[in-house]
Amino acid sequence: MPPGTSCARKPSRSPRWRGELQLWTAFGSLHPLTPPNRPHSSLYVVSDGGELVARYDKRFLSHTEVSYLYTPGREPLVFEVDGIRIGCALCVEANFPPLFAEYERLDVDCVLLSVMVDDAPRARVAQAYGTLYSYWLGYAVPAQFSTTVPSGSVAPGGRWLAQCPADGQPGLAVADIDLDSADPDIDVALRYARPWRRLAQGGLYEDQQVAGDPRSDIRTTF
Repeated sequence: MPPGTSCARKPSRSPRWRGELQLWTAFGSLHPLTPPNRPHSSLYVVSDGGELVARYDKRFLSHTEVSYLYTPGREPLVFEVDGIRIGCALCVEANFPPLFAEYERLDVDCVLLSVMVDDAPRARVAQAYGTLYSYWLGYAVPAQFSTTVPSGSVAPGGRWLAQCPADGQPGLAVADIDLDSADPDIDVALRYARPWRRLAQGGLYEDQQVAGDPRSDIRTTF
């Protein structure tokens, strides 16, 4: 296939279905650019009224993707639903922690991570981001990969809140994003761990550090 050529069909009826069901939805597709530019690999965000409201373009690509398939995106995406701030990431981007740290700095409450590989370690990495950055994380894989690790939702703190059946069949996992949750692990993650990490990385220790003390400076003695 020549560079810039896409065999993807433009989404047509899907947004209307989302509007009829009154569901906010993020779904993946290629987004064609002006030839000869290659398409983006994207997530479209459709509101509960069936309107396309945003698009996330995958920024970190694999060697094959950047060499032959796609044009990388340029910026993060944060959209808001009923006061909940949501970010997006795609597949191999799970292997780039700075992207998820960036979403924490952008004050998201949840990151949606859609993955197109049968890879248990990637699910563990996704779960770790819920622990490290204290936000919810939606992890989505094709149904045929669910026997390895199914799609699901991770709570701030890293606990799986809900997962689809691990049977290779389509399924749904439903979980609440409750910013006022009284669950002990979520409460600690949101109201203690996340603010403390921000404070700790914002210069908290600078006034406490000691310079010129040989007991601190010399590191070859007990």
